[in-house]
Amino acid sequence: MEYRQLGRSGLRISSLGLGTMTWGNDTDATSAREQLELFVDKGGTLVDTAASYVGGDSEKLLGQLLAKHISRREVVLVSKAGVRSWRTGERSAVSDAGRGTLLDTLDDSLARLGTDHLDLWLVQIPDYYTPMEETASALEMAVRSGRTRYVGVSNYPAWAAVHMADLLGSAIGMAGVQTEYSLLNRSAEQELIPAAQELGFGIMGWSALGRGVLTGKYRNATPPDSRGASVHLAGFVAPYLNDDAARVVNAVATAAAGLERSPLEVALAWARGSDGIDCSIVGARNTHQLRDILAAADLQLEPQIRHVLNEVS
Repeated sequence: MEYRQLGRSGLRISSLGLGTMTWGNDTDATSAREQLELFVDKGGTLVDTAASYVGGDSEKLLGQLLAKHISRREVVLVSKAGVRSWRTGERSAVSDAGRGTLLDTLDDSLARLGTDHLDLWLVQIPDYYTPMEETASALEMAVRSGRTRYVGVSNYPAWAAVHMADLLGSAIGMAGVQTEYSLLNRSAEQELIPAAQELGFGIMGWSALGRGVLTGKYRNATPPDSRGASVHLAGFVAPYLNDDAARVVNAVATAAAGLERSPLEVALAWARGSDGIDCSIVGARNTHQLRDILAAADLQLEPQIRHVLNEVS
């Protein structure tokens, strides 16, 4: 496993991150334990969760595993806040990056995770109603109180990420930004990654396998045991089940055949090797899938293969 600094911060992370969005729902406790143990055994450190994942059950399950099976010190624990599911009226959830909601949610996350601090705490989505100065003040309070070591944001457009970095200044600093990044979504290359390289915050790309589509499993049909067939995640996968995505998937499959590797390995190697990406976050439904993901940790694509994939995507 390769290790990298998150931007110009002092936080050192594995180049692959383990996502837990389905833990406590499509991924049961047994599979979650097997995945976490395998991930740590292979040198993985960054484990990503959020207060909003499965109504907090993802954090709760992860906390149980850290209490009984894996030492807390073995992982770089990342969680997110900023999605409120109470006082929402007819909506199931709303963005809320107000100081009260953020800090209350952080305390709830720490309780579920069974720890007194996070390694990295992120605002999950932008809240354009709350002044960013107030959001920044909550992030600063979290660091100064010792409840998190580093802070950042997730899914913020470049201009908002830059503004947040400016508000946090050099004393607290913005360690990193999470954003979707794969061969099926390269929008971060336009403004966010250049801004990160200029200002020094890191980039963690989530859904490095294009919401699972880049594995090639959807080329002919939707497998009944896949996320695309899941009641909870079918809508998450659907945007990439189109002709444009299919062309990219076919190119990945062709490259994989020539290398005698799997499409999953090629797609992940492309993401991990992209300029400005410090970590690629992936989620697995089971331990078998995670083994395939970890097998890609040593693959580096030749420049000509990267060029072809860049052109087709």
